[in-house]
Amino acid sequence: MAARAVERRLNGDTSDHAGPTVRCDCGTAARYAGRRPKTFQTVLGEMTLARAYYHCEACEAGFCPRDRALGLATTSLSPAATRMVGLAAAMVSFAEGSELMQHLAGVPVDAKQVERTAEALGREIAQDERDVVEPEPPGAPTMYLGMDGTGVPLRASELAGRAGKQPDGSSKTREVKLCTVWTAEARDDEGAPVRDSGSVTYSAAIESAASRDTDEQPSDFAQRVDREGRRRGFDQAERRVVLGDGAVWIWNLADEQFSGAIQIVDLYHAKGHLWDVAKAIYGAGSDLGEQWAKQRRDELDEGKSDAVLAALQVHAQANHEARKCLDYVTRNQSRMRYPEFRAQGLCVSSGVVEAGCKVAVGTRLKRAGMHWTAAGADAIIALRCCKLSGRFEDFWERRSSAAIVDTG
Repeated sequence: MAARAVERRLNGDTSDHAGPTVRCDCGTAARYAGRRPKTFQTVLGEMTLARAYYHCEACEAGFCPRDRALGLATTSLSPAATRMVGLAAAMVSFAEGSELMQHLAGVPVDAKQVERTAEALGREIAQDERDVVEPEPPGAPTMYLGMDGTGVPLRASELAGRAGKQPDGSSKTREVKLCTVWTAEARDDEGAPVRDSGSVTYSAAIESAASRDTDEQPSDFAQRVDREGRRRGFDQAERRVVLGDGAVWIWNLADEQFSGAIQIVDLYHAKGHLWDVAKAIYGAGSDLGEQWAKQRRDELDEGKSDAVLAALQVHAQANHEARKCLDYVTRNQSRMRYPEFRAQGLCVSSGVVEAGCKVAVGTRLKRAGMHWTAAGADAIIALRCCKLSGRFEDFWERRSSAAIVDTG
């Protein structure tokens, strides 16, 4: 009944007929060609609207001014239905999103339309993320920024010729690079810093972090990190901390983007490398291996990285894992001053970043049987990061305002 009432109200209003001609986007005059009906899916149900239709002979394009005014120019879903589809697809699969739309909202949208709508919305959000940087003041005296990468399964056609870790040298995934910013002024019962609720934001995409000295611009991911840092006020914080798993690209980017920031290798990643060495030397499940690993991890906790290096050196010549770990600790020794960092009240774990890879990317895009296009994955990642970072409302306000301005 509500749908029919709105439908009658809109169809009774012919003010969208703006005269015999209106200006086309190509700059020439488009001619009025009568009223044309189209059925739209709204949160109230289906509506069939008659709209003034204009045709441009110069560019052979046709358009309806009312569609633009109502935000329906490129879709058969109303803005409210599009918004609901976007929220559903950010959290669950397209098929599950279709089911939720039907059962919770009573709005039938098939899975394929959920996919098309969500990916189109995600592309809008990705562009908005690039275009809109509204700097905030720092959320706390100490701000943390973490970076990491995680693989996302892509379709075989998207990976042709790309080297990977499969037995035949091929790849099944592309790496998503993630940047996350947060604060940790809260403390647990033992006085250790704890992530502040609601402080975490995410930004991610399938992008390269590599750049050459001859490049005029930083890498795509470096620009993303810069935007997120400025957006959160990280660059203005009294203390800036960059946390990572020890990958070289993270510290290269940190040096370029955030000179003077404190750099910390995630303690649990470092301990994991030592455990891998113990298994390689003594075998999985070995008491000797467990004892060796525990001693090394205690040394790391106590800031005795020289002792860790000495223990690794004993096995480095004969064991590949020990050689790799020796290089890893040597490269990152200055970032492993854990007692000093703790004394300053700093986080020494990048658990927030690890969780971000799972929450922002893995939970939605790495489910069984999923294989993405790179463009589709990026769109859903942008949509999901926007939602999880609490920015969906702000995006929608900008989108609505732009539609009003566009229609005069």
